[in-house]
Amino acid sequence: MGLTVSESRDYFLREGRKFFYLADTCWSAFTNASLEEWEYYLEYRRMQGFNALQVNVLPQHDRSEVGAFPQPFKQAPGGGWDFGRVNEEYFDRAERMVEVAVERGFTPALVVLWCNYVPGTWGSRLPAARVIPREHLVAYVEYVAERFGKYEPVFVISGDTNFESPEAVEYYLTALEAVKRRAPRSLTTMHLMGGLWELPEAILRSPNYDFYMYQSSHDRDSQRLAYQLAERFYGMPVKRPIVNGEPCYEGIAGGKFNRFSRSEVRRAVWWSLLSGAKAGVAYGALGIWNWHRLGATFYGEAYAGPSFDWRTALGFEGAFDVAFAKWLFEKFDLFDIEPANELLAVNEPDIRVARGRGKVVVYTPYSWSIKLRVDARAYKWEGFALEKRCFVKPKVEATGDGAAVRAPEINSDILLIGLER
Repeated sequence: MGLTVSESRDYFLREGRKFFYLADTCWSAFTNASLEEWEYYLEYRRMQGFNALQVNVLPQHDRSEVGAFPQPFKQAPGGGWDFGRVNEEYFDRAERMVEVAVERGFTPALVVLWCNYVPGTWGSRLPAARVIPREHLVAYVEYVAERFGKYEPVFVISGDTNFESPEAVEYYLTALEAVKRRAPRSLTTMHLMGGLWELPEAILRSPNYDFYMYQSSHDRDSQRLAYQLAERFYGMPVKRPIVNGEPCYEGIAGGKFNRFSRSEVRRAVWWSLLSGAKAGVAYGALGIWNWHRLGATFYGEAYAGPSFDWRTALGFEGAFDVAFAKWLFEKFDLFDIEPANELLAVNEPDIRVARGRGKVVVYTPYSWSIKLRVDARAYKWEGFALEKRCFVKPKVEATGDGAAVRAPEINSDILLIGLER
C-alpha cells in the first residue's frame, strides 16, 4: 500500500499509521546496479531501517560509467534515442528492481523527468542532455505511470529543476497531470535545484502536487539552507508535508575536495526536522547515488570529487545516524512538532527548537547550556549524544524566566527532549 497525506497535511501515513519518510538516494540504480548487487543493497538498507528509495527512471547525466545494460529507448536511425519507441527490456529490468524493493517494504520514489530531459532548463544545455520532444512527452509519462503505478510509488516529477523557462514549467505541469490521471493513488512531488524555494504559481497551486521536497545544498558555505528552506516551505500559502530530499551527501566534496562527514550530514538532518521539514529526509552517499565501481569513470568528479566504490559507501556511518534520527522521531512521536526557536532566551539560529503536544525538542551542534523560556519544573529531560547514538542525562536549572538545560560535556551534537511531567 502506498503513502497518503495526514489530515493535518504535514506528514505521511502508510496503512493508516504514521510514516517517517527515510529515503536512500540511489539515482543510478536502474542503469548501474546488477540484480545481485541490488538484492544485497536492499537487505543492508532494510536492516538499517530505511523505508524509501529515490531512483531516477532514466539514466542520470552525472552517474558513474555503466556496464552493458539496455538503454530506455530504441536507437534512432541517425543515432541517439527514438523517444517514440521505449525499450521494454530496460523497463522490464527496472520494474523487477522496483518489485523486489517493494517486497522488502520500501516505497520507491521514482524521478520521471530529470532536468536534462526537459527543454528550457540548465540541464538541457549539458553535453549529456537528451531532451524529450513535446510530441512524445505525454506518452512517455503515461507509460512510466502505468508501468510502475501498480506498486504505488511516489512519483518525483522533476529532477534538479529551477523552473527557469515557461516551456519547462509547462512540461512539468503536463507530467503532473498525466501521472495523476494514470496513477491516482501515488503521491507526487518535485525535486528542486539546490537552494530553490520559489515556485511558479501554477506549480504551487497545482492540485496534483502532493508534498514539498527541497534540496538544501552540497555547498559548504550554504549548509544553513537546511533549516532556512524548511522554514520557507513551512510558511508556504499551500500547506503540504515537507521533506529535505537532498541534504549534503556523505563523502561528497563541499569545497575543493573537502568531503562532508557524517556529523555534517547529521546536522543537516536535524536542522531540517526541527524547522518544519518533519515529514522525513533523504540520505545520500557518494558512491551509492552514482553507483560507482572502483576504476570506472565518474562523470560528476569535477564537482563532487573522486567517488568511493558503492560497496565502501554502503557502509558509511552516516546512514546509521539518519536511521537513528528516524528511530528517535518515531520513539517520541515527534510528528506534531512545530518550529519554536522563539523559546530560546538567547538567539542562536544553529540551535534548533521545536515544540509539540507535551514535548520540547532541542538540537544543538555542540555541548552548550541552553536557556529556554519554559518552566523548568514542568518537564523531564532526556538527551542523546548523536555521534555515539547513546543516552545522556542533561542537568536542568531554573532561571529567573525559564530553564537552563545543560548538555553534558561531550564533543558531539546532542538532541534534548523535554517531556511534560
